[in-house]
Amino acid sequence: MSVGVLLMTHEAVGQALISAAHHVLPKLPLRVEAVEVPPHEDPDVMRTLTARHARELDEGDGVLVLADLYGATPCNIGLSLGALGVRLRCVSGLNLPMLLRVLNYAEKPLDELAEIAASGGRGGIFIDHA
Repeated sequence: MSVGVLLMTHEAVGQALISAAHHVLPKLPLRVEAVEVPPHEDPDVMRTLTARHARELDEGDGVLVLADLYGATPCNIGLSLGALGVRLRCVSGLNLPMLLRVLNYAEKPLDELAEIAASGGRGGIFIDHA
């Protein structure tokens, strides 16, 4: 068993990150899917569809939701899945270093993987001090 990874993003972001992850790791060690929320989509409809995706991803160890922007509709939908019976942890601020770090620690349990995701996301940010 392993944790499922669900990317909750605005249009075109999630699939682009999955594609980039495949470039680095041709065979992803965890099941990763993206739900991209179109503008003006009914959040209740998206919540129902997303809950179905999350339940399919959960093989018994829960689902790690990685959202692109805290407080935006994709993140809010991801956070609401817990109330629908999905065992999850949600981390926002999704970037490619975050996703790759999660994939490199695929054997870790859900709670630890959430911490690893946050650390990987922060650790992938650098400022050029030249």
